[in-house]
Amino acid sequence: MNPPRTDARRRHDPTVRGFASDNYAGAHPEVLAAVALANGGHQVAYGEDEYTENLQRIIRGHFGASAEAFPVFNGTGANVVALQAVTDRWGAVICAESAHINVDEGGAPERMGGLKLLTVPTPDGKLTPELIDRQAWGFDDEHRAKPQVVSITQSTELGTLYTPGEIRAICEHAHAHGMKVHLDGSRISNAAASLNVPMRTFTNAVGVDILSLGGTKNGALLGEAVVVIDQDAVSHMKHLRKLSMQLASKMRFVSVQLEALYAKDLWLRNARHANEMAQRLAEGARAVDGVEILYPVQSNGVFARLPHDVSERLQKRFRFYFWDEAAGDVRWMCSFDTTEDDVDLFVSALKEEMARQE
Repeated sequence: MNPPRTDARRRHDPTVRGFASDNYAGAHPEVLAAVALANGGHQVAYGEDEYTENLQRIIRGHFGASAEAFPVFNGTGANVVALQAVTDRWGAVICAESAHINVDEGGAPERMGGLKLLTVPTPDGKLTPELIDRQAWGFDDEHRAKPQVVSITQSTELGTLYTPGEIRAICEHAHAHGMKVHLDGSRISNAAASLNVPMRTFTNAVGVDILSLGGTKNGALLGEAVVVIDQDAVSHMKHLRKLSMQLASKMRFVSVQLEALYAKDLWLRNARHANEMAQRLAEGARAVDGVEILYPVQSNGVFARLPHDVSERLQKRFRFYFWDEAAGDVRWMCSFDTTEDDVDLFVSALKEEMARQE
């Protein structure tokens, strides 16, 4: 049979890769193959398909017998739906000041979810029970939004990691105050790969109530999932997902991507590779005089400080973003498809631009 005809044509150079975001990467070939496998014929819409049903089995294998996955379109949707599910209309969410829900979601948790975010400055993107207590007060004060949830990110927005013990301490502290714990796991695979533990070790095993499970940053075409671990902690998830415009009609094509990632070890292989490339990049950059690595490199991101004009010249050769432009801080992200040659070429360019500075 001849392949289907298409009028589409490639409009980019597939050999060009940068260090701006793991969202820049394409989909992993195994994920694309899974999407093609799920195509053809009719399957029941809105999640009552064979692929979404099988995804539940996979999710329970990772997060315990009570876990249930609700596939959604994107990470912001996953976070907003998850946080709505564990708050009342008067509820508030305690999070790090650097949290993605606070700085990178366009106000969606507050504007679309109707949530109040209570932020805490942190030196490394991580909350602690002591930091949580800066906002965990006024539970019966009608003049203040009631703290009901602690939201943490694993790995954090600064590329750092919580240990399982640190998350356990947060969960115990939050639960003692009557609060739930949400984990933003857009890069959960990178965290598990770096810690060399199953994802359950720092989620259901230590008391996390609900999490956002990442797919896009680790090789999916699109799609994430809200994973409910404690069924008693949430209410009306199905209705919230629909109300939040996150219910896919052809859900099989979202679910099968997560199935391809998490059924075996693709999620882990992709994450390990991205982490290894970040380590290679950090080691190369650290050896360049005048470049400062700002945080421990524990996942697939490298945060560095270098002269502003060097960064601007380097950006003309490779895509990446300033993290704090005033301070000269930049972020370099590695992906499942970053190669050793990509890293080595970038480090060489960094050396050249730094030498011009001198």
